[in-house]
Amino acid sequence: MAGSGQTATESSHGRRQRMNTPPSPRAERADGSSVRIGALVPLTRPGWVEAGRHLLAGLELAVREVNDAGGIAGKPLELVVRDTAADPQRAAAAVDELAHLGVAALAGEYHSVVARAAAARADALGLPFLCSSAVLDALTEQPTEWVARLAPAQSHGWQIYADFLLGAGHGRIAVAAEPSVYWASGARVLRDHLAPRGGTVIELDMRALAPTAVCDELVDNRATALLLLVGHPEPAVSIVKSVRRDQRLAEIMIGAPAGQPEFAEWATSLGGDSAAIPFLRYLPERLGPLGARVETALRERLAEAPSFVAFEGYDTIAVLADVLRSHGTDRARTAESWPRVAVEGTRGRIRFSRTPGIGVWQWAWAPIQVVDRDPAEPDRFRILHTG
Repeated sequence: MAGSGQTATESSHGRRQRMNTPPSPRAERADGSSVRIGALVPLTRPGWVEAGRHLLAGLELAVREVNDAGGIAGKPLELVVRDTAADPQRAAAAVDELAHLGVAALAGEYHSVVARAAAARADALGLPFLCSSAVLDALTEQPTEWVARLAPAQSHGWQIYADFLLGAGHGRIAVAAEPSVYWASGARVLRDHLAPRGGTVIELDMRALAPTAVCDELVDNRATALLLLVGHPEPAVSIVKSVRRDQRLAEIMIGAPAGQPEFAEWATSLGGDSAAIPFLRYLPERLGPLGARVETALRERLAEAPSFVAFEGYDTIAVLADVLRSHGTDRARTAESWPRVAVEGTRGRIRFSRTPGIGVWQWAWAPIQVVDRDPAEPDRFRILHTG
C-alpha cells in the first residue's frame, strides 16, 4: 500500500512534492497564483493507509476536473497534502501550518479522533474545514460556524446498523472493544438503541483478552453476534481467525460497523474468512450518472474498485469548488456559505443543516447501507440493509 514502507517524515515530504495536484493548462494563471486547499489524509501507519489512499484519490480527481473546467475564477485549484498518520497532535500542527500557508479551506481526514483535533484548531483559527469521512458526533466541543461534514454522524449510522442486527434476530451482542473515544461512542449508540428493544450489549475489553480468549467469553455469554470495535489489521484479523476456527461458534455472526471489510487489504489478510462480516458503507444502491462516471475514473486511478471513502473525497472538493466559485476565497465568506450549499455529489444532492446534538454543519444524510462480502465471491458486496 502507498506509503506503508516509508517513515512519516519521508512520506510527508515526498508527497508534498508528488501529490500536490498540478494545475491543468486550461486553468489560466491570471496573476501567477493558485487557490490552495489543505488536505489532511492518513498516509502512513498507524493511520489507516488504504483509507487515506482512497480519500486522496477522490480529492485529487476532483481537483483535476475543477482545473480542466477552468479552475476557480481562472486560477488553478491546488491541493496541499499533509499526512496525519492518525496522530491528533500532528493534525493540529498541520492545520496551523496550512493556515499560515494561506489555504482557503481545509478538506479531508478519515479518523474521527484526528478530525476532532483538526476541527478544534480550524475553529480556533477561523479556517473553514469540510470534513470528508469522520463520523464522531462530537466533532467539536461547542457549535461552530467554521466546520461542515459530509459523512453521516455515528449515532445515525450505527443506529441503522443496530436495526439491522435486530432484524437479523440478534439480541445478545458482544463487542470486542479497544479504548478510544470513537469505539466508546459507538458502543454507547448500540447500547442505547438496542436496550429499549430488548437487546443486550456485552462489552469485551480487548486490553485484557487475547483473541483466543474472546471465544470463551462469547460461549459463556451466549452471544449470537460479535462486533469488532478494534483496530485494523490487528487485533481485528486475529479475532476473526480465532472465532472462525472455533467449532462452538459456527453460528455466530461477526460484524464490523466501522467498515474494516470495505478495503481490499481485509480480503487479502483473511481470504475466505473475510466474507459475511456486515459493515456500514455510505453509498446509494445505484449510482447516478455523475457517480458512475466518477467511479470509472477512480477505478482507473486506484487500479481497484473505489471505496465509499474515495467518493467522499471527490464530493468534498466538489462542494468546496462550488463555494469558492460562488463566494470567493475569503475564509469568513466560505464559512457563512455552508447553509446555502446545494451541490450535486456522487451520492446525491448535498445540503448542510444544523442537526440536534451535532455542533458542525452536517449533510443529513449521505445514503447508508449495511453490506458484506459475498462468501461465494469475496470481491463482490451484498447489500443486506439500507437506511
